[in-house]
Amino acid sequence: MEPKYKRILLKLSGEALAGEKSTGLDYTIITGICQSIKKCYDAGVEIGIVVGGGNFWRGRSSGAMDRTRADHIGMLATAMNALAVADILESVGVPVRVQTAITMQQVAEPYLRNRAVRHLEKGRVVIFGCGTGNPFFSTDTAASLRAAEIDAEIILKATMVDGVYDKDPNKYDDAKRYASINFSEILAKGLKVMDMTAASMCRDNNIPILVFNLDNPDNIFKAVLGEDVGTLVTTD
Repeated sequence: MEPKYKRILLKLSGEALAGEKSTGLDYTIITGICQSIKKCYDAGVEIGIVVGGGNFWRGRSSGAMDRTRADHIGMLATAMNALAVADILESVGVPVRVQTAITMQQVAEPYLRNRAVRHLEKGRVVIFGCGTGNPFFSTDTAASLRAAEIDAEIILKATMVDGVYDKDPNKYDDAKRYASINFSEILAKGLKVMDMTAASMCRDNNIPILVFNLDNPDNIFKAVLGEDVGTLVTTD
């Protein structure tokens, strides 16, 4: 089976790594995700990954704490997730490098765009931790930024829902899923696909996003093959 994309950016939420526990790490869940990533790797796809940190910490819900400090804690949470995913990827036979936007050289490489691209060209999966390295920016924005920097053809956004809906499908039984939608509609309708900064960056850099459900980890591989597994968000 021939993959549709040569180079992808996979966005994994922290919550997806926790499974039903909602917090921490569920190694059975992560192993399933990594096995699907390995299928993509074995098919010759170059893979960058951005991980969130919501299974450990959510800066925006930290109460009275200073927002900058709260976001820095969140960045450290993403580094923990990046190391966990890297460990399991290596255990299933995938070469991987972790790069972080905050320097922590004892545990990961510092993020360098040229080195990241070189790793991808050499057949290594690169996991990007610590978001953009700046407070007030989400890991969705980090995914958009890294996708643009490494010239990814698409962002695969693995979520807890099976696509983009006109309203919250968890609250409204009549919510309708879009097969495809463009960024202008996303921004105009305020649909919660990703934050507005991330959506604008993808639109401006002509990077499509495929939003799909991670309940079945094999959807990652199906998405790489170009199968219909979610909602495709395209440029105008």
